[in-house]
Amino acid sequence: MVELSDQILPPWDAEMVVPLAKHLQTQGVKLHLADAAAAFERIHRAGDAKPRQEGPIRVRLQSGLELEADLVIMSVGVRPENRLAVEANLEVGPRGGIRVNRSMQTSDPDIYAVGDAVEVQHFVDGAGVQIALGGPANRQGRLAAQHLLGRSGHYRVTQGTSIVGLFGMAAAMTGYSEKMLVRAEIPHEKIYVHPGHHAGYYPGAQPISIKLLFCPQTGKVLGAQAVGWEGVDKRIDVLAMAIQAGMTAYDLEEAELAYAPQFGSAKAPANMTGFVAAGVLRGDQPIVHAAALLPMRNDPGTAAEPFVLDVRNADEFAEGHIEGAVNISIDQLRQRLDDVPCDRSVIVYCKVGMRGYLATRLLAQRGYQVANLSGGWTTYGHVAEAINFRPMARTAD
Repeated sequence: MVELSDQILPPWDAEMVVPLAKHLQTQGVKLHLADAAAAFERIHRAGDAKPRQEGPIRVRLQSGLELEADLVIMSVGVRPENRLAVEANLEVGPRGGIRVNRSMQTSDPDIYAVGDAVEVQHFVDGAGVQIALGGPANRQGRLAAQHLLGRSGHYRVTQGTSIVGLFGMAAAMTGYSEKMLVRAEIPHEKIYVHPGHHAGYYPGAQPISIKLLFCPQTGKVLGAQAVGWEGVDKRIDVLAMAIQAGMTAYDLEEAELAYAPQFGSAKAPANMTGFVAAGVLRGDQPIVHAAALLPMRNDPGTAAEPFVLDVRNADEFAEGHIEGAVNISIDQLRQRLDDVPCDRSVIVYCKVGMRGYLATRLLAQRGYQVANLSGGWTTYGHVAEAINFRPMARTAD
């Protein structure tokens, strides 16, 4: 797999697709990231009487690496086929999308356009976007037909809800990613949770990694991403409806969703995103993100360096931990408060964030300046690997 971007699935945020990239490699897929095809050539074997018109292909990459394949599939993005619109002097956007209003009329009101070739407004901020998805195209066609026949109705803009499956895993997203919010200069906060797809006491629960993006003032949901093995589609659909309804993290706390142990949890994953995000908004659980902590780990020893506290069990700590972290399990923390310096800021983490939250509350009530690492050791690992994954993926093997 050759990808011009430095990650697979470029619309997603890099740390969210690390589990999927690792899974691809376990399935024998070799990743060549931040690289691109420069040339395609037929391979001519010794003794060939004339140039081959079929058979193996050599793909030369921009990095100089050469790959051989029996089949090459090119998937290099979507561009609108707008020749007819341009020749009709219809207005098109900077990327060539045919501009339409919410009734799917072009700049000539007697001409309608729908589907992958049109530019529509994004649900989050109203910006013009091209999103080539079957669901929006279908709805646009129905609305255009209704309007043409005299019925009122407007397209409710697009939020880009999508999902992809690979070797049993799935990645889904809706709304804006963090990179899109940064590009659009939209203020935002984020949290990570890693719940099971159904109750943990019922056999077969699989973890789902979920990232929720929301407005730091109002808590309005701006975007979400989910990666996992089971139940990813259900969770992203719930969060997609939350975005379309203009809901907030506080609304997610109170969402009433179907529960039986084989289908979900009494505290559903969507509820969990609401609990954590609303806690951040209320100031009940100050958080810090791995992207901010990693530079501190790379430059230790400064006076301002925080005290990093791992509240997992000793066996978990031994399997892997943040460099320089001190291990005091949550069960021992009350008895070992003297081992936590009160003259430095404290960053607490556990596996996914729950025990870290409990430790954060305990320390905050005793006057410590403390924050919980959002998503815990799991998210920290994804972020660290997203950074280090790039040179590893460029190796010749």
